[in-house]
Amino acid sequence: MNKADEKSGNNWGMIGHEWAVEMLQQHIAHDSLRHAYLLTGPDGVGRRTLALRLAQALECPQPISPGVPCGKCRTCKQIDAMQYPDLTVTQRESGKRDLIVEQIRQLRQQLVLTPYQGKYRVALLLRFQEANPSAYNALLKTLEEAPAHAILLLTADTAEGLPATIVSRCEVLRLRPLPVSQVETALLERGAGTEQAHLLSHLSGGRPGAAFNLMEDASLLEFRQERLDELQSLLRATRVEKFTYAGKLFKSRDKDKDRENFREMLLVWLAYWRDVLVCISGSSAPLVNVDRAEEIATIAERLDLSSTRRLVEGMETAMLRLERNVNSRLLAEVLLLDLPKLS
Repeated sequence: MNKADEKSGNNWGMIGHEWAVEMLQQHIAHDSLRHAYLLTGPDGVGRRTLALRLAQALECPQPISPGVPCGKCRTCKQIDAMQYPDLTVTQRESGKRDLIVEQIRQLRQQLVLTPYQGKYRVALLLRFQEANPSAYNALLKTLEEAPAHAILLLTADTAEGLPATIVSRCEVLRLRPLPVSQVETALLERGAGTEQAHLLSHLSGGRPGAAFNLMEDASLLEFRQERLDELQSLLRATRVEKFTYAGKLFKSRDKDKDRENFREMLLVWLAYWRDVLVCISGSSAPLVNVDRAEEIATIAERLDLSSTRRLVEGMETAMLRLERNVNSRLLAEVLLLDLPKLS
């Protein structure tokens, strides 16, 4: 193994989060594993990847060294694909609003079984903030009664969004976005062009998973481009045109899909208006939408700090309300009417 491979292996092939990998490796090497870990941070920051690398480190039959999986054996490949017999993945089912109690009960039935192939039964609970209260209670009982061979790995946006009784029974690792330059380097190493890597690293906000998704799925950039172009039109639109636009957002029969598209649009717009706020305030923070820097500067010249801050806060509030199942179309109409009029 050359020095570059050895360095990558020592960090489990992760981009960043060296402190988290080192801590988990120490837990394995010193036989001080916790029975549950909670990995928090924004989508795309590396929560699931870190959880899977930990599972590999626990189960790899031929590790390079204690806590360092080979990453090449059948076990490591199965875990990476989330198809390992001793790995149970639990997450909200497609088309459902919540992760429900029945899923946790099924998980408990798996965890009590003796490991089939490896040393541990590993449970991976993705985006556990989407669980409903009954599922929370069921997991709490699972945490209290888990057998010695069970390791539970939870991912969530924040620890604060989960019941304190669950968080207190987990080792919490708070993953934060990486420096944009580090993500840009990783994109270049994966074959991205210079301009592409620069743009995607900024759009990702330092989240490597988000950056790689943007690189691999051109439709994500197309969606962003369309929503930002529409925003520019709405800044010159009449009230009637804004109401018409809101109607188009929710015209299909699939309400859940319309709701999700609206949420994705809000995320795009929110990043854009935060850039405007950064520009107005004179902050040295890097812009997310670097390809629209000139356009953002022009808008910033026509708005003041307080009104733009209120606009950003309004969108953040709209995101929270959307999670609480409020009337999506009404929320969109209010949001559109709050947009500034720039003729």
